[in-house]
Amino acid sequence: MGKTADLTTVQKMTIDTLKKEGKTQKVIAKEVGCSQSSVSKHINREAKGRKRCGRKECTSKRDKSALERIVKQNRFKNVGEIHKEWTVAGVSASRSTTHRRMQDMGFSCRIPRVKPLLNKRQRQKRLAWAQDKKDWTAAEWSKVMFSDESKFCISFGNQGPRVWRKTGEAQNPRCLKSSVKFPQSVMVWGAMSSAAVGPLCFLRSRVNAAVYQEVLEHFMLPATDQLYGGDDFIFQHDLAPAHSAKSTSTWFKDHGIPLLDWPANSPDLNPIENLWGIVKRKMRDARPNNAEELKATIKATWALITPEECNRLVDSMPRRIAAAIQAKGAATKY
Repeated sequence: MGKTADLTTVQKMTIDTLKKEGKTQKVIAKEVGCSQSSVSKHINREAKGRKRCGRKECTSKRDKSALERIVKQNRFKNVGEIHKEWTVAGVSASRSTTHRRMQDMGFSCRIPRVKPLLNKRQRQKRLAWAQDKKDWTAAEWSKVMFSDESKFCISFGNQGPRVWRKTGEAQNPRCLKSSVKFPQSVMVWGAMSSAAVGPLCFLRSRVNAAVYQEVLEHFMLPATDQLYGGDDFIFQHDLAPAHSAKSTSTWFKDHGIPLLDWPANSPDLNPIENLWGIVKRKMRDARPNNAEELKATIKATWALITPEECNRLVDSMPRRIAAAIQAKGAATKY
């Protein structure tokens, strides 16, 4: 919990607003995300009309407005680039001051969410699909086997591990990180139900209709016995060319397996996408040296997925449907 002096402008304004609404200090502290003593000190300071002591701010209201415009022009710039652009505009401030002013405005550095780019027709189809499925219960969704492919790379993250070194040791071989232009990666097919995950398939070549049908034959069919026994189920896959090929549709008809209709470009509606994210987060600290070690790490991590995790993800389907309807077919937070 931060001290009173560490409260941002946005936090202070929120405290003032909630205080006017008659909220208690305990409730305010919880909503703002600071200690109750910080809330109390801020309220008392405002009541007594005391100002924060210390040096006067070196930036004016006009300077702050200029900074906010710079940030909003390109939200993917780093602090150094923003600071340089702000100083070029005639503001005399340090890099740390730039960072503080951005925080005071409520800006935080976060990993951006990835959402599919949808055209108008795709949004309309997603909305129609969501409205058609809006009355499905969690029990009905538990009969769906969700499937997908995902790519895993040996290099996790953008920067990788840091190194401890002294001045002049930048070129020391023991302080250098190997540069990989095209990092080794593996493509994996997997499936899940509300009860558990099925076996993984590591794809060795580009997935066409023939390769995909081999995956279905040797991995999907055994997964159905594992996940559903002799009970009825519906299979889900996206509209990738190998999935929507005529020969693949024939394969499903010959095997008597019903398919769940699925809107194009809709990974946010598929709970297995979140499962891939869970696996990759659990592998964050892993450092495989080659493709075989990477496969072993993926297998071991996949085996740690619990039935509770699967059930929670599939249970989220009614909420995903509601979110898609509320967004009128646009991409959702999932």
